[in-house]
Amino acid sequence: MRLALVHELGHLVCGICLGLKLKSIKITPVGFQILFKNNIQDYNIKIQKGNEICIKKIAIAFAGPLVNIFIAIIAFFMPENIVAQKETIIYANLMLAIFNLLPIYPLDGGRIVKEIIMIKDGTKLAYEKINNISKVTVIIITIITSIIILKIHNIAILIILTYLWYLNIKNEKEYKVKCRIISAVKGGHVDI
Repeated sequence: MRLALVHELGHLVCGICLGLKLKSIKITPVGFQILFKNNIQDYNIKIQKGNEICIKKIAIAFAGPLVNIFIAIIAFFMPENIVAQKETIIYANLMLAIFNLLPIYPLDGGRIVKEIIMIKDGTKLAYEKINNISKVTVIIITIITSIIILKIHNIAILIILTYLWYLNIKNEKEYKVKCRIISAVKGGHVDI
């Protein structure tokens, strides 16, 4: 839990350094979540400087895993007699970084991929593509973890897999709502 807090503090420090204001810190089943404010008066500025906002969001998303990688590197070079459980610290931080960099929205990797696509292709395609990338990634991870479970007989991986499916299903619902909103804003047909 402490590692997840340090991870989120990386997001927080990066967001504050980029001039964003903290909205909330939430405790979730797998750790913490940092949210920043979106002020209504900033929307015109965001439209004019859309790529700048996307780049800031990429930096914030990458800051959390970067903190974990940095801690793992520091622990690797520290003497064994100074750091108790050195291997555990390295392993836990690297696993947290790798997990968060998976291209599954709303994990950090999914946020990074979405913002990159948004810069290149726009908002609607970004949500569509990240939704599809998330689905495919979760399916691939399901196949891989199924094989791992059969080989090593460790069902603890099912907890993580269940959480990834939960994120994917939740993201699918949010994706459909966002598509309706984007269609309505652009004057398209909206199905209710």
